[in-house]
This record gives sequence, C-alpha cells and structure tokens, in this order.
Amino acid sequence: MRRLHTLFYVSFIAGAATLHSCSKDSGGLNIFSIEDDKQLGLQTKAQIEADPAQFPILDPSTHAAAYSYINALRDDILAGGKVNHRNDFAWEVKIIKNDDIQNAFCTPGGYIYVYTGLIKYLDNKSSLAGVMGHEMAHADRRHSTTQMTKTYGVQTLLDVLVGKNQNLLTQIGSELVALKFSRSDESEADEYSVKYLCPTKYEASGAADFFQKIINMGSSNPPEFLSTHPNPDNRVQNIHKHADDGGCTTTISSEENDAGYAAFKATL
Repeated sequence: MRRLHTLFYVSFIAGAATLHSCSKDSGGLNIFSIEDDKQLGLQTKAQIEADPAQFPILDPSTHAAAYSYINALRDDILAGGKVNHRNDFAWEVKIIKNDDIQNAFCTPGGYIYVYTGLIKYLDNKSSLAGVMGHEMAHADRRHSTTQMTKTYGVQTLLDVLVGKNQNLLTQIGSELVALKFSRSDESEADEYSVKYLCPTKYEASGAADFFQKIINMGSSNPPEFLSTHPNPDNRVQNIHKHADDGGCTTTISSEENDAGYAAFKATL
C-alpha cells in the first residue's frame, strides 16, 4: 500500500501542471498513472486470490491444457499489435470454476478472469476471443481508473496523497471486480475488441455472437455478464459495422473455431 501511495504522489507531481487535461487512453480525466494501474491490478489480484470461496480459480498446473488454450488465444490478440499497453500490463489469464456464472472481467494492469460458465455458454473460439478482447479493452483504455477518478473526484484522491482517507485504495480495489462501466465505455470496449481481432485469424465481430445469443434466448434469465454490462440494445449491429468498416476478414478454420473449442470446453 505504501508503494501505491508513492506512485500516486509521483504521478501527481509529474502531472500537476496539466491535471485538467484528458487521459490519452479513454478520453476522460484520469489522475492515475500507468504504474498506478499496474499496482491496483496487483492489489485486486491479491484480494481475489485470497478468497477462493468466492473465486475458485483453477490451478494452472492441474489444468495445463485449458490454460495453454486460453493463453494462446490471448497471445494471438496481443500479437495483432493493436493493444496499446500490450508491453506494459501483465495480461495474465485465470479461469474461475463456476458454471453458473457467465462472466469475465479484467482489472487495471491486465489481470483477466474468465468464468467456466461463460466459456461453456459460448459456442466457438472467435466468440471467446471477442469477449476477451472486450475485457482487455477496458484495461487497455483504462476505463476503471478513469471512472474511479470521476466517482471519487480529484480532491478526494489527492487527499490520499497527503495521508488522509488511507483506506480508500483498499475500497477501490474491492470495487474494481464488480465495476459497472458507462454506456460509452462499453461501446468503446466493443469497438476496440473488433480492432484487436481484425489483424488476427479470428472473426473480428466475435463479441457480437455473445450478445446475439442473449437476444435469441430472451431476457428471462440474462447472464451474469449483464450485471456489470449494459443490455445488448443495438450492440450487435454496431460491432458488425465496426468489422465491416475495418475490412476485417477471418482465416480461422471451422474445425479450430467449432470442434477445437468444443474440445477445450470438455477439459473444464
């Protein structure tokens, strides 16, 4: 915690003269630095992994095949070259064993958590790539810390720098797991998911498959994902439009996209 306070102080001193300017990442005022995002991510990761009852994370050593699959998918997204902070953040993936929750989230600093319920809810590899790209975009575009700046206000966060309200950072870390993003952040994450996937072999509009499935199934039992994400609305059409406008194509084979994904699900 002392290290994070120091990082806040350094980032404030460095940016005090231009504190009124907008973040380069998501277009909103963000008092947090890139190093702060990384430290907040580590803090949130520690809180999650200290609570196995709520977050039963699969052991990578005993589920090597599943982690090899999902890590290779993440690597494909990063290799596309469109993730701005691909070399800054950890981009560590963990699988949470809970088949009843169709959700995923990514903390600041790039710690990605995917529930088995989401993996089993989806039908192909491009769909998972699309949802992962969407979650990675929230971290890459720094939506969480931009929103925290807006929620708590600059003055409250500056008070932390001078030793006041020192429990605030722990509270922020707890809130990051269930953070509800704004509609504009969700739209941007959808757009950037397409941008990330466009240079890859995956279907760039893969995230649309998830929302289309929700629409097809009706709203009587919406996935857990929508507890932290606004309703689909016209997101399917917008995602497909981004892919069309970007001239995106796919080269993934049906065997890898469908049969290979079914085999991956079977390991869970």
